[in-house]
Amino acid sequence: MPNITLKKIAEILGISVATASKALKDYADISDETKQKVKSLAEELDYKPNSFAQSLRNRESKIIGLIAPQIVHHFFANIIKGVIDAAEEQGYLVITLQSGESYETEKKQLQLLLDKNVDGILISLSDKTINYDHVADIIKKGVPVVLYDKISKLLDCSKVIIDDRKAAYDATKFLIDTGCKRVAHIRGPLKPQTTIDRFLGYKSALKDNNIEYNESLVFETKDLTYDDGYGIAEGIFKSDEDIDGIFAFTDLLATGAMVRLTELGMKVPDDISIIGFSNWFLTKITSPPLSTVDQPGYEMGVKAFKLLYREIQEKKKDVNSPKEIIKIPTKVIPRNSTRPML
Repeated sequence: MPNITLKKIAEILGISVATASKALKDYADISDETKQKVKSLAEELDYKPNSFAQSLRNRESKIIGLIAPQIVHHFFANIIKGVIDAAEEQGYLVITLQSGESYETEKKQLQLLLDKNVDGILISLSDKTINYDHVADIIKKGVPVVLYDKISKLLDCSKVIIDDRKAAYDATKFLIDTGCKRVAHIRGPLKPQTTIDRFLGYKSALKDNNIEYNESLVFETKDLTYDDGYGIAEGIFKSDEDIDGIFAFTDLLATGAMVRLTELGMKVPDDISIIGFSNWFLTKITSPPLSTVDQPGYEMGVKAFKLLYREIQEKKKDVNSPKEIIKIPTKVIPRNSTRPML
């Protein structure tokens, strides 16, 4: 059977298309008898509204775009799930793209989403993105944009983040409170705001606990991967510093470092305590299980979509509310890679 249209229902019942449409939408100026006839026939004929035609009439696509640096990353996978779950409740489809930490790919994907006429965009900036004109241009065009996780303070849009500086401060202080006096930090290049803030949080915790900051205790790596953590552990082991604690930018870095240091004969946590960041599922199954900072990705995804949805609705009503920054709380998860609190 060909697709049943609203026009066909109206013809069968001898009413106008406008009346049939109003009846399905329960307009008050349509009689209950007409509403019942229209709804009964629509159900009998398995009528499905044309969502594309509706979107044209409403000037919306009911589609949003989501760009993540890495889709397979546990944290970003949780964010994506949160976005999709929240979006489905409002009848939205989510186009999910991966930039692969590439600035050029990020630019192409933003244009692709614009070409798809999305109603709004959620984006976490790539590590390689140091120029933000491509995002700023979209914001100037009036497309609702919400940044999440990896952001730039230079972009005038709403954001959903964690307090990276406080989270890093708490992780470093936790190591100090367990007796660590020479705490190293493994981080990436100081480009994304998250890297900067976690580094500053690490330094602040040292200062507040009367421990002098030592540049030689900061180890920079390029890609924040397990292999990078594994490789950099060699430098930590061979350094002249008596390092007894490590705060790593990611759980993968922390895990790689822990495996290599164990191979080199160091005991975790007796000789050295290690704490990561994100609370990946793997942190529970490493040997020993890895202490970490819980970064609630699912909640971030839900909040990000709800914020974007609000801005999409405000745009339809020509409302221009102030941009909002939502900070998701974090907490330290102690496990056996760190010594007990003193």
